[in-house]
Amino acid sequence: MERLVVLGGGESGVGTAILGKQKGYKVFVSDKGKIKQKYKDVLLHFEIDWEEEKHTEHLVLSANIVMKSPGIPDSVPLVTKLVKKGIPVVSEIEFATRYTNAVIIGITGSNGKTTTTMLTNHLLKQGNLHVGMAGNIGDSYAKMVANRDFDYYVLEISSFQLDGIVDFKPHIAILTNITPDHLDRYEYRFENYIASKFRIAMNQTKEDYLIYDADDEVITDWLRKNPIQSKLLPFSIKSELMEGAYLKNEEIIIKIKNNTIKMTTDTLALEGKHNLKNTMAASTVATLVNIRKEVIRESIQNFQGAAHRLEKVLKIHHVQYINDSKATNVNATYYALDSMKTPTVWIVGGQDKGNDYKELMPMVREKVKAIICLGLDNTKIKDVFGNAVDLMVETFAMEEAVKVAYKIAERGDTVLLSPACASFDLFENYEDRGNQFKEAIKNL
Repeated sequence: MERLVVLGGGESGVGTAILGKQKGYKVFVSDKGKIKQKYKDVLLHFEIDWEEEKHTEHLVLSANIVMKSPGIPDSVPLVTKLVKKGIPVVSEIEFATRYTNAVIIGITGSNGKTTTTMLTNHLLKQGNLHVGMAGNIGDSYAKMVANRDFDYYVLEISSFQLDGIVDFKPHIAILTNITPDHLDRYEYRFENYIASKFRIAMNQTKEDYLIYDADDEVITDWLRKNPIQSKLLPFSIKSELMEGAYLKNEEIIIKIKNNTIKMTTDTLALEGKHNLKNTMAASTVATLVNIRKEVIRESIQNFQGAAHRLEKVLKIHHVQYINDSKATNVNATYYALDSMKTPTVWIVGGQDKGNDYKELMPMVREKVKAIICLGLDNTKIKDVFGNAVDLMVETFAMEEAVKVAYKIAERGDTVLLSPACASFDLFENYEDRGNQFKEAIKNL
């Protein structure tokens, strides 16, 4: 009996363990931290062996195949030992795809992938396709394949998950954009990170599709130097395209083969230029899988966006409060500021991932009237923007930040939480940060 070892007892790990057991593997789950009770209950129910707060080396190294959670870097000694021994170390995406014949739609990119994944899933569901949404979002993909296999999967895929693929090949891949992020995992070399994102297309053939942002120079440069097999379908808000999706006279136009769809942009549920692009990418997929034009048009009008992503919370005294806690890097915050239409009180800060804030300067000068720092160390933000705004206040708790914003904001302003940083200095994660923001507003 082949032995599957799963490193990490979280959502993807336990899902993989269930699928592995179903497919006849002897499964062992090993987690260096504590495994949550709800996952322990599942492992006990399926009679799967597990350990926590340690990796017992001989038990791990006796595997035939290892699925490692995306949070574990390739460079940790245990993983390098596995690789040296010639034991395949794969991601959940790779493992689960071996056991499904579904049409796979894989979505990656530095920003916009959650919204694009949710919107694509929404479009396919509205078109009455039997579709599951998984990957970096929601339930475990492996568990879905084990429990109730779908005809289509819309998968949000991180670069870490792509690092662990061998044969994985989405029929339709989307690359939303590439900006420097997570460079600590890529030896601080941007080209390593770019190459990692492009792994989404590495096994594609000319029967498959890559949908990508033609306005993104990082992507177009890479494609010029590294041609790929798949059929290219670009999208752009700057230029007209022969094939793909583009913007003309406030209309989104999608041209694929002999098919053309036009949609007005003034009825879109999502605001901001970046969401035009997310909508183009998702609508291109819907067109490829033959969903009717009317359904596509209706669906992009009634879509509810992702939580913590430019989420309108409340209007108090004619001031709009917006929760963009999911903006954990500079590029995401750039998009958020770009979509602000009124003077903005900006709450920013957290755990810095080597951010270069200078690229936000034109946006800050144009849109921001006051900055509220919310982090344990705000030095960098103060240094960069100290002279760009009239008012800057330092806070160390969400409640305090919201109270200060309430005092500063005047009728017609917007208060925007868009931190441009990770949340781990003061919060459990970006959801916790966003929820505390919403709670503090309700308590005003």
